[in-house]
Amino acid sequence: MNEIKVPILISAKKLLSDAAHLNPGPWVNHSKYVALAAKNIAKKCNNIDEHIAYTAGLLHDIGRRYGVSHLQHIFDGYNFLSELGYPFLAQIALTHSFPIKEVSSYFGKMDCSKKDLIFLKKYLRDVKYSPYDKLIQLCDALAFPSGFCLLEKRMVDVFLRHGPTAFMREKWLKTFEIKDKFEKQMGVSIYKVLPGVIRSTFV
Repeated sequence: MNEIKVPILISAKKLLSDAAHLNPGPWVNHSKYVALAAKNIAKKCNNIDEHIAYTAGLLHDIGRRYGVSHLQHIFDGYNFLSELGYPFLAQIALTHSFPIKEVSSYFGKMDCSKKDLIFLKKYLRDVKYSPYDKLIQLCDALAFPSGFCLLEKRMVDVFLRHGPTAFMREKWLKTFEIKDKFEKQMGVSIYKVLPGVIRSTFV
């Protein structure tokens, strides 16, 4: 893999802090928990750098800095990070909602232009997912704004808020497949490295 460019930690945190001032909301804490989950899992995997993983998690939803949106936030994040010179992180901003490469698997409104949808379909078709893409896809499904949770609880929460999609089953199965692959690498359950997951899930 080519060298991956990411900001130093203090700069990444500043980007999130600035975004939080522009558009405060639960997405900020969610991003922090995604980052921590990614870092903790990366520590157990010999092919993933924990700093890159943490930064990718911290900034995966950075497109929300522009306001409340649904699918539009991935394009805003992609464009923002691309302009800053972080193409690898820009890719993750675009792919984190798509463990399967199907635009219609997205939970939420398609509040973007037709041009963006055409771009996204082609992008997902052509892109090769890195371990970091898959890691953030997994961690995105493990984090509430209040803490870590079981995959099943997060999936039900998203379903209740947005309703079903035609590819819901395939998306959930792929997420569990990604979880299983990381657990084989780690040699332990992912939940072993998510502090407070029991409290967050059941309280």
